[in-house]
Amino acid sequence: MTDELELLRDWDADAAPLTESARARARHRLLNTMARAQRHPDAAPGRRHVLRFAAAGAVAVAVTGTAVLITEGGADEGDRADRADRVSGTATPRMSNVSAVTVLNGAAVYTGRHEKTVAPRDDQFIYSKRIIKETERRTGAVKTYEDVNWDSVDGSKRSLTMELGRVIWEEPMKKGESVWPPREWSELKKLPTDPRQLIPRIGLGTSSMPISDFTAQEWFNAYFMLGELLKWPVLPQGLRPAAYKALALVPGVKAVPGVKDSAGRTGVGISYPESPFAKGKYLIFDPESYEFLGFRDERTSASGDKTYIQVSHVVDWAIVDRLKQLP
Repeated sequence: MTDELELLRDWDADAAPLTESARARARHRLLNTMARAQRHPDAAPGRRHVLRFAAAGAVAVAVTGTAVLITEGGADEGDRADRADRVSGTATPRMSNVSAVTVLNGAAVYTGRHEKTVAPRDDQFIYSKRIIKETERRTGAVKTYEDVNWDSVDGSKRSLTMELGRVIWEEPMKKGESVWPPREWSELKKLPTDPRQLIPRIGLGTSSMPISDFTAQEWFNAYFMLGELLKWPVLPQGLRPAAYKALALVPGVKAVPGVKDSAGRTGVGISYPESPFAKGKYLIFDPESYEFLGFRDERTSASGDKTYIQVSHVVDWAIVDRLKQLP
């Protein structure tokens, strides 16, 4: 994502703060830039699944190896990929009449009953361990990675993260720079737990626009940003259930049965087929309890000649005081 990162070179730290409408336009440009990158898989692999915003409107994107980079191959390549999916057991399940709204609202209820109440200090770190199982579509070859992260809560310290087994050091945030989801607990707590207020707040950066006025692009923005929010392992009480309920309000979300996570559990995948840029991406839930299980993504290699299916889930997380400290 070097093209996006170069947007920061001309950033003027003395520029006036953005208006709400300008911030919304910048957010749209961010997502459109990501969509263009997905159509050109020769872009370099991303670093972090975190979105960085500069205060004056320049936008930089940093995405982990679970980013979706989609190639549109010919019929022969597609046929070979389908056969590889069937051999590896990663074939995309067919649609059914299962209700995505039921699954997502059920997930909100389950999470509300089981979520932990925590409030990390700004000087602490969020430790998380994630298992990623990656299958190359053409050959069916499978690799499993155990990625461990220590993320600075407020971004003021170096963070140590892993991407498909590669160790990455993320430098502290600069003045005027922010990330999505927000790191500071005080900023996370400002996000509404009313799903109808949360959607415009994260999709447009303002809560003044009713969701009944949303365009298709704005709904995609909201869907994408909600998904990024749900990837953060620690959220204030009530915010995660609100995000699930907000996803249930997105027009066009679908439930797909028979999707397996990286632990081999079979669940119901929630997808957004309205956008080609969400192709192959699922949030996976237990089909009975609606507990969240993990993610399914797709990516291509930097050269564009290999396509991978990824399934992942978080196996552990904790609040710790020091970098590399284990819970």
